[in-house]
Amino acid sequence: MVSRLANASVIGLLWAALSVQAPLQAVGQQSQAAKRPRTARPDLGKIGDGAYQNPTFGFSYRIPFGWVDRTAAMQQADSAEPAAQPPKSQVLLAVFERPPEAPRSAVNAGVVIAAESVSSYPGLKAAVEYFGPLEQVATSKGFKVLNEPYEFQVGGKSVAREDFSQEAGEMTMHQTFLVILEKGYLVSFTLISDSDDAMDELLEGLNFHPSLAPARSHPASGKK
Repeated sequence: MVSRLANASVIGLLWAALSVQAPLQAVGQQSQAAKRPRTARPDLGKIGDGAYQNPTFGFSYRIPFGWVDRTAAMQQADSAEPAAQPPKSQVLLAVFERPPEAPRSAVNAGVVIAAESVSSYPGLKAAVEYFGPLEQVATSKGFKVLNEPYEFQVGGKSVAREDFSQEAGEMTMHQTFLVILEKGYLVSFTLISDSDDAMDELLEGLNFHPSLAPARSHPASGKK
């Protein structure tokens, strides 16, 4: 699916949606998918009063006014796999400055949040371990590392962060990844912008709060 990232104006959207699952698979650190046990999907959270709330993972994100919510569409694509397959990464939130059919004369800023069970990645003990394989995927798609992984304070919590950029004609796409481990899940926050100042504004929308309940388990049938 990473091979679909052909158009520079939508590369952030597609790559971000796959960012939790693709990198470690790409370097062969997982066993065959058919041999992995099924895992319950995480709590999806909800949007209300201009913000996304996920009390299970203990965070909220204030959505910029007028942005387009593409969460349902990306969740639908996420759940299209055969029921016999282990679950892939689950998109929790996908919002963008413009709809996908808008003219591609500028970077389409966006925020994609996803989660996947840590059991999908044998041996992963810390969020920062995610970034080694991520760099391999990013650089293979033409992205340049701006800042190697580092600890970053945002919204009242210390998270792992790495920054990338890519030149696309006269445009420069900035892509920042934040990763946390919470309740047995790897939760990634992918932010897309056209400048450092715009990225700082996107980061201001993220806040962390005490989680209220364990992640919900769903039957193997996939019903929620």
